[in-house]
Amino acid sequence: MYLYNELLARAEADNPVRVGLIGAGKFGSMFLSQVPTTIGLQVVSISDLNPGNARQTCRDVGWTDQLVDETDFNDDALHMLATQQLDVVVEATGNPSVGLVHAQRAIAEGLHIVMVNVEADVLAGSLLAEQARAAGVVYSMAYGDQPALTCELVEWARATGFNVVAAGKGTKYLPSYHASTPNSVWDYYGLTAEQAAEAGMNSQMFNSFLDGTKSALEMAAIANATGLHAPSQGLQFPPAGMDDLAHVLRPIEEGGQLQSKGQVEVVSSLERDGRPVFRDLRWGVYVVMEAPNDYAAACFKQYGMNTDSTGRYSAMYKPFHLIGLELNMSILSAALLSAPTGSTQLFQADVVATAKRDLRAGEVLDGEGGFTVWGKLYPAEESLRLGGLPIGLAHNVKLKRAIKSGEPIRWEDVAYDNQQTAVQIRKTMEQSVKILEN
Repeated sequence: MYLYNELLARAEADNPVRVGLIGAGKFGSMFLSQVPTTIGLQVVSISDLNPGNARQTCRDVGWTDQLVDETDFNDDALHMLATQQLDVVVEATGNPSVGLVHAQRAIAEGLHIVMVNVEADVLAGSLLAEQARAAGVVYSMAYGDQPALTCELVEWARATGFNVVAAGKGTKYLPSYHASTPNSVWDYYGLTAEQAAEAGMNSQMFNSFLDGTKSALEMAAIANATGLHAPSQGLQFPPAGMDDLAHVLRPIEEGGQLQSKGQVEVVSSLERDGRPVFRDLRWGVYVVMEAPNDYAAACFKQYGMNTDSTGRYSAMYKPFHLIGLELNMSILSAALLSAPTGSTQLFQADVVATAKRDLRAGEVLDGEGGFTVWGKLYPAEESLRLGGLPIGLAHNVKLKRAIKSGEPIRWEDVAYDNQQTAVQIRKTMEQSVKILEN
């Protein structure tokens, strides 16, 4: 009850945790729906490209007219960061380039920042986290999203003395999904384009979940926060249900499908022939751990843990995540405890733009979830070695040469703007990593 008791004290002292939100999309709206019933927390300002839509969103999720009237709505996030009296900033735009700019400005203003924007975090999170630590502010993952929840399970396992064998999440996956485009995405979801439009669903965003890009980004974020490894050949998406995690996610030499102990992986809710996996983990997260001794392994059996055939590997999992409905945990942890709910520690993994089809010289890439590229998970050292173009910067850049389907795209393959702030931030991070390696 430590956070709740702190909130009670803040409410009684009329000193609420003051929050600024950037981006009132789906994640932001889920967070906003919890605000009226959270004591001791106040959303002071909401910055969105369309402030009128953001204002209506607040009404749609249950805000009273008085609460709406007391809140500042604007379309200038940088001005909001410089002028509003805030404790915590939530960056929920999903745009990696602007997300980096917002994060750096928040840190410079001495504000804690909760980075919903996993795209920006993977693009240059290790640099941002280092800057935040130097400034004495919290740079945090967003609780409710799968990376932060997975990191929590990894923390639990390590803190209680277990060796973490694998960690990650579940999703719906088949190999053919890598070629999915915004035109074909709704077929996979069982919707028509008209139904999706009526529900306000963005085809490119939803396609990034389907084509493997979002999974790669989230696993990179987990690897960068925990030090777990990215598999050298990218995510394999083995089918596995809740009861089979410890069996499937153990090393190959022991009968499993892991390249090695201590890595991230995503499990599929579909068998390769399209049949549903029994007790799938599509909406959840997991950690597979190894008993450090015979006594602990015996305890696994005594207390009904789901183990592999040896009894030494077991799994803990959370079958669901509530996304923005759980975001308060990150906000309050930062404001009241000065602690993140997961945070980048190093540049361990990266996501490189990969051709969805044969691409011609002169074509313009359309980024995450689009028609041209999907994001593949790489170990960071391999991404740097090949000079891979981060998926977060593979938008609105022109190809200088033809690229075959399935090939990674490199910095040298595109005409990019060296003066773009996001490019400069990323290049600075890459250089700092190389310096440390040397």
